[in-house]
Amino acid sequence: MKLIDIYIGRCIVQQSLLVIAVLAGIFAFLNFIDQLADLGSGSYGLLDVLRFVVLTTPRIIHDTFPMASLVGAILGLSVLARHSELTVMRASGVSLGQITGSVLKVGAIFVLLSLVIGEFVSPFTETMAQRGRAEALEQDIEQKYSSGLWMRDQSTFVNVAEVMPDLRLLRIKIFEFDRKNHDRLVSLTYARSGHYDQDRWQLNDVSKTIIDEKGRADVLHAVQSAWATEVTPGMMSVFLVQPGQLPLLQLKKYIEHLKLNAQDTRAYELAYWGKVVLPLSTAVMLILAVPFVFGNARAGSLGRNLFLGIMVGLGFFVLNKALGYIVLVYGVHPFIGATLPTLLFFGGALILYRRVV
Repeated sequence: MKLIDIYIGRCIVQQSLLVIAVLAGIFAFLNFIDQLADLGSGSYGLLDVLRFVVLTTPRIIHDTFPMASLVGAILGLSVLARHSELTVMRASGVSLGQITGSVLKVGAIFVLLSLVIGEFVSPFTETMAQRGRAEALEQDIEQKYSSGLWMRDQSTFVNVAEVMPDLRLLRIKIFEFDRKNHDRLVSLTYARSGHYDQDRWQLNDVSKTIIDEKGRADVLHAVQSAWATEVTPGMMSVFLVQPGQLPLLQLKKYIEHLKLNAQDTRAYELAYWGKVVLPLSTAVMLILAVPFVFGNARAGSLGRNLFLGIMVGLGFFVLNKALGYIVLVYGVHPFIGATLPTLLFFGGALILYRRVV
């Protein structure tokens, strides 16, 4: 069986890599076209667009892994069926379960690869892509990995430790310098939080230190204070923590952090469970490929059913995205939204599998 495992695995891997390359190329091209709308805004040039597209490609590969696994497995097994190699294997005493086991061994490699991309590669590259794009579009705003969000508003420098999903700001520091003598610090303001209300920012739990020309400091405290700035919520929104940018452990910690701050966590929980279920989804897609190919071989309609298999993969991808919106709009539990497509397709795979056994 080891030689058969290697032979079947090689065919599936070759076809799956081809499918991944095609899907990644299509989505990357669409991403490139979409980014051209912002070309020329701020310092966002063609090289920035290409950099953004390249850095977001690992996320595209990760998201399309189940679909690519299904189509790649169908293509790989179809090549074997076209040359009657599957028929020879069955005639030699290799059962359908053994062939499925060979396919699932390849699936284990795919699952490991998707975990590596999803946990180590995609979060890093996606964060670099989004922050690089935002910094190019808003030249006076810069995101530092360890010290939060920094921006300049004329003679004032502002540091925001964190931007929450509802655009509430946490731990704000405002450094105001003399407009004539930029080396002299005029005041330092610290606010525990801030929110946008009635077309202006309101700072809460404010402590302001005023420094005169002789270096003497007076400290003022206020429960709430208005913050006059040209910075808008739209400018802040580009620096929100995106669910897909975080690995599983960090995503779980961030969900707990949002709950402590009474924030809506559904989008982050959906991303969390989606990452957990993705390896299982990949395995389900590979199981689904087996009855498709063997059903084709018996019915003599390989092309038609191969096309249906591709449509099933696209359907799975679309259903995953659609349920994500349903979760956010109608209040469905994120766990259900993330696992339901996989469970439905697993049930369908079992039904088809029993028909060809």
